[in-house]
Amino acid sequence: MLSGSCSQATRRQVAIHGQDHPVLEIDIDKVITGAQTAQQVTGWLLAQDDPVPMAYSSADPATVAAAQVHYGRDETAEHVERLFVSVAQALVAAGIRKIVTAGGETSGAVEDGLHLQQLDIGPEIAPGVPAVREPRSGL
Repeated sequence: MLSGSCSQATRRQVAIHGQDHPVLEIDIDKVITGAQTAQQVTGWLLAQDDPVPMAYSSADPATVAAAQVHYGRDETAEHVERLFVSVAQALVAAGIRKIVTAGGETSGAVEDGLHLQQLDIGPEIAPGVPAVREPRSGL
C-alpha cells in the first residue's frame, strides 16, 4: 500500500491500519536529502511478513505546509510522487501485482509511472474508492 493522501480521513485510516499491520512513514526531509530512498522503501515493503504493509507520506497539514514553505510546493510534491512511482515500479519488477494507492496525485503518478494505458473499473471497495485493474498485465 502506498499512501500520499493527507486528508483527515486518510490519516485516520493510516493510523487504524498501523494498529495491525507494518507501516513506514515517508519523511520529506529525508527523501529530499537522499537519506530515505525508493530502494530502501521498496526493500522494507518486500521484507515485511504481512500481506498489506504500507508506506505513507500522509502527514498532518502543518507538517505538509512547513515542508512546502521550506522546499517549495511543487518540489515537495514532485519528490514524494517520484519516490512512490519508483517504489511502485520496483514492486512490479519484483512480481507484486496488487498495489493499493491513496491520494489523487499519488494514484495518478503511479498510474503514469507504470505506463498503464487502460484501467477496468471494478467494484467499489469503500465509498468512492473503486478497485481498478489493468486488463493486459493483470495489475
